[in-house]
Amino acid sequence: MTTHILVTGSTRGIGAAIVAALGSDARVVGHGSSTRDGVIGEDLAQAGAGDRLWDAALTALDGRIDVLVNNAGVFEEAPVDLPADDWQAQWARTMAINLQAAADLCRRAVLHFRERGTGGRIVNVASRAAYRGDSPAHWHYAAAKAGMVGMTKSIARGFARENILAFTVTPGFVMTGMADDYLASRGGDKLLADIPLGRVAMPDEVASAVRYLALEAPASMTGAVIDINGASFVR
Repeated sequence: MTTHILVTGSTRGIGAAIVAALGSDARVVGHGSSTRDGVIGEDLAQAGAGDRLWDAALTALDGRIDVLVNNAGVFEEAPVDLPADDWQAQWARTMAINLQAAADLCRRAVLHFRERGTGGRIVNVASRAAYRGDSPAHWHYAAAKAGMVGMTKSIARGFARENILAFTVTPGFVMTGMADDYLASRGGDKLLADIPLGRVAMPDEVASAVRYLALEAPASMTGAVIDINGASFVR
């Protein structure tokens, strides 16, 4: 039976690489900012967006989702010297997209997997920032990604007996548009010097790990966190 998978943030960068890596081994519905063939448009900053996306994906996949991949995210600055209202608004937007929408989708996945009685898998794409923090302008990003790791471990511990499995991938810098802009703004050479491998990860490297967790990883791996950061942070 073909595995049915919902991948958020699937139209570029890591998400597009995940869809490509899954290839013909799965039937995939993606998510982006606008609806197009195979992609459901939904603004995850809006209240209830995760539930709307789940319902639309479930319809598109004929009532069955086997794997949820939460990849969508934003990486936007919130310097401490912003006016308070702007700072709080940026925190709220980042938390809504990077954590709340992922949590809402995870909740729906768990309920769906329970209803079907056959279990399922959740793969959440977090960040090394969950463990080592991030820049002075990205507290909110690190906090959201740390929340995602804690959430995933809680799901793994809470629902393993029902064959509901949850995994996390924590990349460092990845060669996407977000990483390109950040490297340029922060001094690329200095940041690369902090990566023993000498380069940032490629999207297909992250995608290969996500594919493995979504389709092949043994059940005993549930709760695992896979680091993909060129040894820039070793736990």
